[in-house]
Amino acid sequence: MLGKRCALAGATIVACLAFPSTPALAEPAPSADPATPPSVIDALERDLGLTEQQVVTRLANEQRAAATEATLTASLGDSYGGAWLTADASKLMVATTDAAEAAVIEAKGATPVVVSRTLAQLTSVKDQLDQVAQQGKTGASLWYVDVTTNSVVILAATQEAGEALAAAAGADKGAVKVAVSTESPQPFIDIIGGSAFYIGSSRCSVGFAVTQGSTPGFVTAGHCGRAGSRTSNPTGTFQGSSFPGNDYAWVAAPGNNPTPYVRGSGGALVTVRGSTQASVGSSICRSGSTTGWRCGTIQQHNATVRYAQGTVSGLTRTSACAQPGDSGGSFISGSQAQGVTSGGSGNCSIGGTTYHQPVNEILSRYGLTLRTG
Repeated sequence: MLGKRCALAGATIVACLAFPSTPALAEPAPSADPATPPSVIDALERDLGLTEQQVVTRLANEQRAAATEATLTASLGDSYGGAWLTADASKLMVATTDAAEAAVIEAKGATPVVVSRTLAQLTSVKDQLDQVAQQGKTGASLWYVDVTTNSVVILAATQEAGEALAAAAGADKGAVKVAVSTESPQPFIDIIGGSAFYIGSSRCSVGFAVTQGSTPGFVTAGHCGRAGSRTSNPTGTFQGSSFPGNDYAWVAAPGNNPTPYVRGSGGALVTVRGSTQASVGSSICRSGSTTGWRCGTIQQHNATVRYAQGTVSGLTRTSACAQPGDSGGSFISGSQAQGVTSGGSGNCSIGGTTYHQPVNEILSRYGLTLRTG
């Protein structure tokens, strides 16, 4: 049977979403949806501190609430102010700016909440903040529409920084709440060899994931950036760079996840097991963000190349092709990391020769530990 859990909001009695009450003896408890993987139920038990039956009931309530919310979003139209579940997921609250819509909400088994602003109005305020932030004019760390308080919340290190963002956007003061927070979001990106990263408008490729103490990062080519240069995707900073003479660098990327992988053929991941140098004549493959996975053989070690920018020595020459944007990307022989792409001649249409900076020299120079599987 279905039970209604009713609540009192001020002096107004509100209806509740009709969710299963405590099962009677003659009525079995809800059973798990066969489509829900057992691993999901196990994880929710662990992370939400629930029993298995509480997880099953919660998931059933959430599924029903999602369908109800979709229906009411469409039927309420311009008056819709958002919807949310209570902490235990037993009740769906639906906001509206039109008190006359309360009966429509109750008829669907949800609890009406009359608010001052529609969801569209709140979204418009957030859009104003976004436009200002895109111009770099903010000291706030994040902002979002909070339907539970019918406001747009700004989190910042100081009250002044949050208020400054709201003022710069010309946002309705009544619609914005500023809270002081130490939260400082960073992207959690898997650092994988051969993936692209960016230095302003320029693109290079990740060589291999490394750590320096507890700080994660990656090695790449020195000509990709100087010490202090900032990167994105993942976010980081060049800590050391040498070019010409050498062609290596390392980027510290705190908050990101260093992995023991290189992108292989078709995007499949190749596990790095170590960095033993392969012999001349050995097969070798390289991974880069322009041409992907390309293979050849090692032709010579300890080659010196004269680029227009200067001479670089100690490179390994290979028959694997590469093109601009592949710079810094991984060279690997079997499961052993070999080096980072420096430069070359030709391209992957006609074939070519490519040079890499040996990875062990980079690890030794900066006191880095290669991430291995």
